[in-house]
Amino acid sequence: MSSLNAQVFERLDSVARRFDEIDAALANPSGGFDQARFTALVKERASIEETVTTYRAYRKILSDIAGNERLLADKSDPELQALAQEEAPALRAAHDHLESKLQELMVPRDPNDDKDIFVEIRAGAGGDEAAIFAGDLARMYMRFAEAKGMKVELVSENESDAGGYKEIVFAIKGQGAYRYFKHESGVHRVQRVPVTEAQGRVHTSTATVAVLPQVDDDVEIEIKSSDLQVDTYKASGAGGQHVNKTESAIRITHVPTGIVVASQQERSQTQNRERAMQMLRSMLYERKQREQEEAMGSLRRSQVGTGDRSEKIRTYNFPQDRVTDHRINQNYGNIRGIMDGDIGDLVDDLLKDERARLLAGSEPAA
Repeated sequence: MSSLNAQVFERLDSVARRFDEIDAALANPSGGFDQARFTALVKERASIEETVTTYRAYRKILSDIAGNERLLADKSDPELQALAQEEAPALRAAHDHLESKLQELMVPRDPNDDKDIFVEIRAGAGGDEAAIFAGDLARMYMRFAEAKGMKVELVSENESDAGGYKEIVFAIKGQGAYRYFKHESGVHRVQRVPVTEAQGRVHTSTATVAVLPQVDDDVEIEIKSSDLQVDTYKASGAGGQHVNKTESAIRITHVPTGIVVASQQERSQTQNRERAMQMLRSMLYERKQREQEEAMGSLRRSQVGTGDRSEKIRTYNFPQDRVTDHRINQNYGNIRGIMDGDIGDLVDDLLKDERARLLAGSEPAA
């Protein structure tokens, strides 16, 4: 009845044996007590405990189902056969639940999943309409984040005269921030009649999205002060009004890579510089990771595309009330609701596809 193949069972058996070895080592330490080894074993045990517990419950269910099927096949005792028929649905439900949980536990966890993020959205092709679309995407993400109980903080913005943004950067803080948004990186395309279009013609415009996990302080990212060009300017608010009269906003250019970051929303130049440096660290870290992964011929986000900004990932077609995610070939209706932040189904489908592909990829070659 199991859909898990022999190779998966072998891996799970190996993990279960390791769990028992750790228990034995913790119960009977040899050669005296070693605090570092004890701590490492406790940590390793905790990392595999849920998988082993679920696997053993799953094996028991398989055994119970086999016993139940034998009773169903035995015509000699009608009462036992009736009890077996009554018990079968609950056993199947338990089997399906445990198998689904086991598959999820076996998927390698992205270490960045619970990190806070920076989201950078830039208007692409399409002039004023592209800037308006960039603003629509920013609003969509902010509303979704807030519905998830996350905190949104504006970092910098470059508004368009027609509305929306030429560029906007904001931080999202909360559990699972990167997990929920990591598949949004790439080119987003919109097809609709712009408010600036007098003839009622449908235009196609684009915006690029980059989602960057914030880098922990203990991660070593080398940034030489001699490589930085730092400019200050006056932070401006909505309508072109200055938030303050001092040059508190910061723009930092990392000369070797050409990466430019800015922060203008904090009250002081020092705070803005700190926020801009946080973003620069995230961008340099992401660049370094991407280069390493490309060198190994294996992109970490290959399960849903490279995540590169040049890749078209999604189309928002207003006349047909349809949003299409091109990576999973899935269409969604209620485009107005989606633009209002109702992207839960989209996010869930992308995460399911990620799990399925990682599970398939984690299995050793035959």
